[in-house]
Order: sequence, then structure tokens, then C-alpha cells
Amino acid sequence: MTKFSRRQLLAFFGASAGATILAPAFGEKLLGGNVANAVQPLKFTPIRLPHPLPIYTQQTSYLATGIGQGNVLQPSANAQLSSYSIVDDVVVPPEYERYVIVSWGDRVFPNQEDYFGYNSDYTSFIPIDGRSPNDGYLWNNHEYISYPFSTTVPGFLIDSGLGGFPTSYPLIIGRDLPEDRTNIEVLGEFMYNIGGSVVRIARPNRSGRFAVVRDPNNRRIHGLSGLGINRDRTDNSKNITSWGSRSYQQGDNNYLIGTGPSATEVFPLSSDGLGNKIIGTGFNCSGGTTPWGTVLSAEENFQASASSFVGVQELVKPNGTQTSYIEGTTGARFGLVGEKYGWMVEIDPSNQSFRPRKHTALGRFRHENIAVRAKAGQPLVGYMGDDRRGGHTWKFVSSGTVTNSTDKNNSRLFESGTLYVARYNPNGTGQWIPLKLNAPTNPIPPSTLASVEIAALGQASNNGNTRLPKRSGILGQTENGGSIVVTIETVTGSGGTISSYGETEALPAYKGKKLSDFYTSQGAVLVDAFLAANLIGATPTARPEDIEVNPRNLNEVFIAYTDGAPSGDGYPDSRIFVVSKYSSNVNAAQPSGELFKIIEDSADGTGTSFRWQRFAKGGEAGAEPGDGFANVDNLAFDSQGNIWGVTDMSTEAHNGFSTGANPEVLRVDHRVVGSNSPSADDSNFNVRTSNLIGVFGNNFLFFIPTSGPDAGEVVPFAYGPPRCELTGPTFVGDTLIISVQHPGEEVPFTPQQTLSRDIEILNLDGTLFTQKRSVPRGSNWPSNIEGNSDGPPRPSVIGIRRKQSSGRFV
Repeated sequence: MTKFSRRQLLAFFGASAGATILAPAFGEKLLGGNVANAVQPLKFTPIRLPHPLPIYTQQTSYLATGIGQGNVLQPSANAQLSSYSIVDDVVVPPEYERYVIVSWGDRVFPNQEDYFGYNSDYTSFIPIDGRSPNDGYLWNNHEYISYPFSTTVPGFLIDSGLGGFPTSYPLIIGRDLPEDRTNIEVLGEFMYNIGGSVVRIARPNRSGRFAVVRDPNNRRIHGLSGLGINRDRTDNSKNITSWGSRSYQQGDNNYLIGTGPSATEVFPLSSDGLGNKIIGTGFNCSGGTTPWGTVLSAEENFQASASSFVGVQELVKPNGTQTSYIEGTTGARFGLVGEKYGWMVEIDPSNQSFRPRKHTALGRFRHENIAVRAKAGQPLVGYMGDDRRGGHTWKFVSSGTVTNSTDKNNSRLFESGTLYVARYNPNGTGQWIPLKLNAPTNPIPPSTLASVEIAALGQASNNGNTRLPKRSGILGQTENGGSIVVTIETVTGSGGTISSYGETEALPAYKGKKLSDFYTSQGAVLVDAFLAANLIGATPTARPEDIEVNPRNLNEVFIAYTDGAPSGDGYPDSRIFVVSKYSSNVNAAQPSGELFKIIEDSADGTGTSFRWQRFAKGGEAGAEPGDGFANVDNLAFDSQGNIWGVTDMSTEAHNGFSTGANPEVLRVDHRVVGSNSPSADDSNFNVRTSNLIGVFGNNFLFFIPTSGPDAGEVVPFAYGPPRCELTGPTFVGDTLIISVQHPGEEVPFTPQQTLSRDIEILNLDGTLFTQKRSVPRGSNWPSNIEGNSDGPPRPSVIGIRRKQSSGRFV
């Protein structure tokens, strides 16, 4: 294992001059070692997580024992804890405090029937005067709906045992929802609770607390904004202009519009007959903030499934319009056409006359976020990720150039330009491939994508699957639109039906052509960007979630790849990413995400070549490689250039417990290989590698100092309530604004129970130990810190600040 000198680490973190120091090889472990000759204390006490980290051998740490209570532990060469109890709160260092700014259900809008939406995600702060950190508009995304909102939520299972427990909607909103999940009011409330909110917040001074301010600009932009325009239709949706009798449930004319090629070439063909008018925005995950004071909100999981999700149709025809409605979804009920969702949406929080718009030149896929690079005299550049297993990494370069980075006319630059998709080479180089109608097709064979896993295990997870567009006449298909699955070998299901086509049979029909052989227009290509990128040989990746441009070196782009495991959507290229556990060694690398850095070769970021490096590797710190986190998601740089990350570990495996009324203990076995296999000591247990995330406890917030004595260390700063995510970190002066999403998801919140188990964990030396873990079954946060210990959980936006403020967060 190679250890790097302090000089090398600082060069890597600080400037492109050090970019060639580190090769992309797995064996070179960047983080986890003590890089300082003389360790100096941090200015705060890192929180103690359940798993060992190198920082605990060097610094004191804070172990929470209750709400507002805890002990300071001294550094020790032995960083393991034999027992650990989770606290139902946002736990921060003792030098800091956390407080709630706004929560789901809060009536903070001019119309008192309107309320703040569910499952808060991305946050953005736009100062009122363009400068002051004390008064501005908060934008907050609302991503999706989940239990305990109600028992009618998408994905609610009868056999979960949750049916007899209280739900939160009647307690917070003040009335019951109909129990029929097909009821129009139920479906309408689902759509109303996603999208986003604009709320003005202010504080008395730079060290004060933020609170909501009444303002006429406070407003909701939700999944059914503009529903009133259905009255202009001629189909069966003409009369669907409301979802209830209350004022906010009446369809309005606050529709959105599209810009760019798909708006002119595809939307006029849409079956809704509404042309370039769009009803609502939904499924809003992360996003970005422009230098000119607008917000870009990313529409992520818009794809429909009547059983597990409520949305619109993702699959499209060669002309870019949806193949059909999926019955039982909100798309079908309200007449929402799929080609108008899955875009990057621009909003101006301070200007209600700016009609929100979906910029189709940025492509349609499961958008996670965008990082904008805007410099006078240069084209506008935007980096984006498609958050699905096998999704792609994207770059947009505008046709025009930025004049003044704060000029709101820069919004027009999103309307025309070139969308590029990344191809990673195993040698640490890469190319940006333009997604154009005349682009040549050359899909990467599944056997190539899976080559590393095959070499290690003799087989590939999911047979190395990839997806390509379905076209009549190819492989005997009789339909135009949607996708087929291509795998290493043909897979035949029951009854002799083919569920996936072998690469030898399938790929010749897709190679050596152009995208114009599969799509009728550039707008149609952009609507089907995921499949089109597979066609032209882009690299399927490990769920690219957040992307951020290094503010101290604009040619460095940091990317959070959350999870390397394959799925039905696709197989991340195993030559680039760790897609499964390749060895039965207990300390072998885990497929729990990676943090990458792209270094652009061009000075202005508009070129077509780059280099890439592995900045940090998810997995326990005792793994090789592994840096002590799992499933890194949103990223942020602070004023000192440190990089912050939050984790997105799946709710269904937190602390090694499943969800439901009676959570099961999940098998955590460090000897498992592949994505899943029988247990090494009991073949009756099928073990998933993904269950290893249970060792990490709740989702947490950490940062990696890029200078000083702790440069390169993973420093844990906070963890959230049970079953939650911490999302959307935004620094405003001495305050970190961050969302607490879905606390207590998919489990009862009352009566509360304590779950206990033994869990297998890696020590820093790569050996195993067993920890006794205790955790509340669900969450009552923030009701419990507001005096109602049995109250319902509420997604919220909070502020975190030093108790003795110095004007900076760190």
C-alpha cells in the first residue's frame, strides 16, 4: 500500500500541477493515513460514527448519548467501539448547534392553504441584494413522497405490516386523505408535494439564526403548476383541471415552457396538444445555482411504475414522444406526457414574472444536479450526472459566450449548444463525445464492460447488461420505441421468450451507423439521451450524483459516483469502477461508491479531452481501498477549499435492518463475493454486498480538508435521524443550510421501539470485530426536539452554525 507525502497530497488537492502524481490504480490508497508529521487539533470535535476512522486515532471525538448530550472520547490507537447507540436527532459537534428553519407542512405562503412540500432536497440561497448573507430567498427541491406520509404512497406494501400505524399527513396537514390510491385528490397531493418552494429567510446579523419571512414572492412551483391549461386540450384530459375543492388544488396558469431543440422539434408532436406549454415540474433532486441568481432544479426519477412509483413514461418513439401512458400513474390521470419531464429546470426565486423553463439542450435523463462554469468571454459550461446504475456523465457547452457572469441574460445560453457525454479510458484519459444526430454508433460490448469482474470471479453481475433503443426490424422487433436489453449471452425466460439478447447476435445491428438511423431529429436524440449515449459508446458509470467545479481550479471537476453495483438499467464499466466485491478477503474493496476528479485538458473547459483520477474510494477504512464512507452523494466546497460530502445509503439497509413494522436483521458478511451469493458459513443465507453499508449507521456528513495538518483525512461532522438523508448542503457565511430528507422512512414513528443487533465491522487493520448496535426503529424528528416525543417525522431544512461564531463555518 502506497502512502503519499504531505507535499504530494497538497499538490493533488490544490492545483492541476500535481494532477499527474496519482495514477488511477486501485492499489494506491490516497486517504486514511496520517499525512502530518505533527498532528494539530481541529477547531472542533469530530462526531463519533459507529465504524473506525483514522481521525479517531489522532483527535478527540464526540459520542452522542442523547439529544443534546454526549461524551468526548480521547484519541486511541484502537478506534473500535464494542457498542454504539444511534440518537434520533441531527448530531453535530459540541461546538455547533442545529436548528430548524422550515418544515414540511409549514404554511409560509400568501395563500394560507398552500404549504411547504415534502422530502426536502437541494437548497439554494439567493441574497435579496445580491450580496448580503443575512436576507435572501431559499429555494428547496421536493423530491418524492414516501411513508409515513400516508398508506397510499407509491411503493407501500400490504405485507410491510405498516397498515395499522399512524401516518403523518393528517397530523401535519390537518385532514385525512382518501384511502384509495387511485383517487384524484390522493394523486394530486402526491404531485403537489413534489417540485419546489421559494421562501424568504432572514437573520438579524451574520451570527444569528435564519427564520422564514413573509414575502409576496414566497410560492410553490409543484408537479401540477399550470394544470389549468388542460382546458385547452381536445382529449380526455380536457376536464382534469383540479384535484380537490381547496383553493391551492385548483389548476392555475403557472405553466412552464421549454427551450432548445426538443421544445421546437418534439413538443409540437406531443399528444397533449399543448405544444411548448408544460404542466409542472417534479421528482426534483439536486440542482445548481447560477452566478446571475437563478436556480437550476434537476428532474430525476420521473419514470413511471404503477406499483412502486408514480410518474410519467420514460420510453419514447424515434420522434421523441412517449410510447404510451402507463395506467395507474399520475401521468395518465392528469395527462402529463413523458417527453416533457426529466429535464433541467431554471427558476428565478426573486422574480415571479420569469416563467420557469426546461432547457432541452441539456438533455433528458435522470438529472441529479448541474455545476455551472461561467467566465466572461468564454462559453457557458455545465456538468451533469444521470443518477442511475449505468448512467452517464455529461457536459454542456453553449454556442454563445458569457458577457458578464451576473447578467441574467445568460439564461439564454442554455438554449443552444452542444451536449457531450464522457468516455473513460482505463489509462486515466477520456473524451467528451458530442451527442449529435450525425454521431457514429459503436456501443461498448457487455463483455468489455464486465471484463474486470469476469477476470476476478469468472462471471458478471447481471450478465454485463446494457440497454439500446428498440427499433422495428432489428432482432425481430415489430415495435418502434422503448429499449431492449443486451447481455454477454442471450437470456431466455419462461415460455421461451427472450429477456435479453446476446452481444454477438445484437451488436452488429447497432454498430457502424449514425444516431440519425434511430432518431428523426436532434430534439428526439436529446429526449432519449441515455439510450443514445449507450449507442455512441459512452461509458456507463456508477450512479453519478453530485458534480462540483473546484472554485480554486476551474479545470478540476469533482464527481460523486454513489454506487457501483449493476442493476436492470445498466452495468457500470468495471474497468473504471468497482462493481462488486472481487475477493472473499474480508478487507477487499467494496462497491460502495467512489469520488472522482476530472481534469480538463482545455483551459476554458470546452475541449473534448480530459484526464480522470480516483480522489477517494467508498468502503470501510479497513478495506483496500476504502476511506471510511459509503455512497457519497451531494458535494460542496467551503470558503477554505475543503470538500464536503453527504452519504446516500439506502433506507432499506440502515444499521443492517430492513424496513417495515418488524425490521429484519440483514446478513452482513465481509466474505461475500460478487453482488450477492450464499453466505460463506451458511449457504441458506443469500448475502448482498450492498448490505455492508449497514456498518456505517445513519447517513452522515463529512469533509476532507484540502490543506493543514489533517489534509486528506475523512472528518465526520454530523449524522442525521434514523432512515433519513442529509441533502443539499449550502454554505451561507457562518451557516450551513442543509435538508433532512425522509426521516423515519418506511417504518412506524409511534409507538417507538429500540432495535438491537450484533454487526460485523472492519477494524483499521483489516481484521473483523463485532459491535452491539442499538437504533430507534423509526424517527420522531423534529417533533421530538420541539416537545412532542411521539410526534410525526417531518422533512425539514435546517441551519448549522458555531455557537461562538467567528464569521466562518470552519
